[in-house]
Amino acid sequence: MHIQPKDPALQEILLNYSQESDLTKRKEIEEEIWKRYGSANTAFVLDMSGFSLLTRKYGIVHYLSMIRRMQLTVEPIIMGHGGRIIKFEADNCFAVFPEPAAAARTAITIQHALAASNLLTSEDMDVHVAIGIDYGKILILNDDDMYGDAVNRACKMGEDIGKADEILISKEAMDMIPEDAQIEGKLIEVSIGGLTMPAYQLIYRTDTEEEQQ
Repeated sequence: MHIQPKDPALQEILLNYSQESDLTKRKEIEEEIWKRYGSANTAFVLDMSGFSLLTRKYGIVHYLSMIRRMQLTVEPIIMGHGGRIIKFEADNCFAVFPEPAAAARTAITIQHALAASNLLTSEDMDVHVAIGIDYGKILILNDDDMYGDAVNRACKMGEDIGKADEILISKEAMDMIPEDAQIEGKLIEVSIGGLTMPAYQLIYRTDTEEEQQ
């Protein structure tokens, strides 16, 4: 069965790049791709925590039901803050925002919403996520995938470095958030691709934590 590409023009450009031996012309093709499909954006990557443990303990259907609940919770919050969901993939959510402040507010709102939702479920059904945020030039291809250094760093922070209920944001993105946004973070260092870079762990309190004070 032949699968028709979603964006034939993009596929043609990528093929031309791979077949072009002249480095100057290849650079021109690369610039054309960035001009058509690239833009400065905030990458937002959310990852659910505990996949291996929960799946081994309760089974994949149990975890798939948790993924669906996560999707229904985060989608309206992301859209309500001006974000654009690129894709849900397994237990991840990939989205972009025009600027980091909106992404940070969204992340905090999601953590509050999940904490409140978890009060209504048994512990084995509680949903916990880690979120990574970074800003930079991003390629959005076929309207369902995203690429770029900012995406890679957000993925690393959200999927590998961030722990359950954490929000990690690169220093570059955090520096773009105005002080009057009242978004606070703790400066930390993270290792991405063998390189150490500064980042922030956003500080927030759920309603449950405030009640316990």
